[in-house]
Amino acid sequence: MKESNLHIQNLPQKPTFIFDGNCSFCRKWIARWKAITEDQVDYLPFQEAQTLYPEIPQEALEKSVHWIEKTGEVCSGPEAVFKALSLATGSRKKWLKLYEKFALFRKASEKFYKLVANNRTFFSSFTRFFWGENLEPSSYFLTRWIFLRGLGLIYFIAFVSLGIQVLGLIGENGISPAKLFLKAVQEHFGGKVYNLLPTLGWINTSDVFLKFLCWGGAIASGLLILGIFPALMVFISWALYLSLTVLGQQFLSFQWDILLLETGFLAIFFAPFQILPRLSRESPPPKTILWLIRWCLFRLMFESGCVKLLSGDSCWKDLTALRFHYETQPLPTWIGWYFHQAPLWFQKISCATMFGVELIAPFFIFLPRRLRLIGFFLLTSLQILIALTGNYCFFNLLTFLLCLSLLDDASIRPFIPKFLRKQLYLQKRKSNFYRSFITLPLAFIIFSIGSIQVIQLFDKKFSLPSWVQKPIKWIDPFQIVNPYGLFAVMTKERPEIIIEGSDDGENWQAYEFKWKPGDLSQKPLFVAPHQPRLDWQMWFAALGNVRSNRWLLNFMARLLEGSPEVLKLLAKNPFPDTPPHYMRAELYDYHFTDLETKRKEGTWWTRERKGLYCPPISLRRE
Repeated sequence: MKESNLHIQNLPQKPTFIFDGNCSFCRKWIARWKAITEDQVDYLPFQEAQTLYPEIPQEALEKSVHWIEKTGEVCSGPEAVFKALSLATGSRKKWLKLYEKFALFRKASEKFYKLVANNRTFFSSFTRFFWGENLEPSSYFLTRWIFLRGLGLIYFIAFVSLGIQVLGLIGENGISPAKLFLKAVQEHFGGKVYNLLPTLGWINTSDVFLKFLCWGGAIASGLLILGIFPALMVFISWALYLSLTVLGQQFLSFQWDILLLETGFLAIFFAPFQILPRLSRESPPPKTILWLIRWCLFRLMFESGCVKLLSGDSCWKDLTALRFHYETQPLPTWIGWYFHQAPLWFQKISCATMFGVELIAPFFIFLPRRLRLIGFFLLTSLQILIALTGNYCFFNLLTFLLCLSLLDDASIRPFIPKFLRKQLYLQKRKSNFYRSFITLPLAFIIFSIGSIQVIQLFDKKFSLPSWVQKPIKWIDPFQIVNPYGLFAVMTKERPEIIIEGSDDGENWQAYEFKWKPGDLSQKPLFVAPHQPRLDWQMWFAALGNVRSNRWLLNFMARLLEGSPEVLKLLAKNPFPDTPPHYMRAELYDYHFTDLETKRKEGTWWTRERKGLYCPPISLRRE
């Protein structure tokens, strides 16, 4: 409230805020307010203000903060705080209006101020616990700089990984030709197909064009790594990868593919609008988009934990799922083999820890800085363990990149080169006001759809009015907001399909894949961040039957034809001269060996034949 009958004779050039310079709690918050009010306010310790403004009693200065207007008027306590914050960048004037207009808010503010003033030691410890030693507003220039280059690297990996496989998967002589796929869909859906399947493949689906999509994306992502026209390069990378995801059918239907598209779409608006890299002249990263990236991370981790418990699978509830996971996951590593040998109590503790990270740590995303750092450590530690025990392509890298949004420049600064550190202190442009006209509506749409997905996770009967469903259905094909959740039901067995060829129908020879289990003595290898998409799809096919995986018949037909593009996807072709006359698929049940068996026989796997997956087939020959 205003000091009664008090007016300063020595008028200040700027509004002046007077505080206790000996109080560490006060100094920390003043450092923060200096940053957000910039040069509009002078901050002065009362130990120095006594000689300048003798009209204010010593006792009053020790008891409360004071605010001096340029006109000489004086106020103190919470009113002084709200007046200082009303000059801060951003919309903080509402607090002063609430204080001036509503008596209830004014009384509550006065009581809270007295509580803090009389217990500054406690609140200083409270502040240090939640925010750390540094209370200055967080900046995210370095965060964005690293985030965009990390995203460029992941896009580059994804495009190159697909580029060396694309012709064998969806090329003209591939397993599921994109041309035939688009033709069949267009015949079924007619004119609606262009919105249902947003892809540049409608222009062309030739092998040359498919290569262009992959290597063009690699070039765009490479330029993004270099920081050249980042917003445009992110958009091109996103558009090309969306096109390939549509054309890729079952081979590009994985959660990391849609996660890359969602992250890439947000990055279009997160990237600075400039041509050449120059950190010192970048406009501040939009906080709205930063929080949307964090919202994406929250949904990814929280939904991944929820789907396991909501699926009703008993092995998740009794914490025994990891007894099976390391052995039955699509492409385990040799470290995963050793984790599988651990005793049951260790597996249960590991499973409980995983649930703690996936269900509790995501909420740290929305808490003050110190707790966000703890959340970063927990989430990234889980990703490291997953990456060590299984090959999940670029998923772990992409999740780690999303976790990077929890760090501010102060957290990153000690680990970066000096030339980048120096650029942070150079003059930067102000926030782009016009960008908010795009980011705010975008944030509303993405947050709303994401919230609906979380609600539907718990309430399957939850439905929306038709006028809400229509725009969501229109947006859905662009993979802007997606539901997540891996391994909702744990696979307890590991069926493996072994493809065999024969010239006479009696003597059969097996084709060997590059990465999936086959040879019992083959050590489980590391292949991530590359994704051998055929090997992955064979894992899913083994969980079903040949009728529900018609693409597998196409695969076997291509082997009978001797398609060179398809054969490049394999490690060994037992018929190098001419294709076989017959092809069949056998089903085996694979298990990890134990330590003793491995020591004696040198095998990593043991298997048992289950029967035919697909009976012998052959091509009709003229």
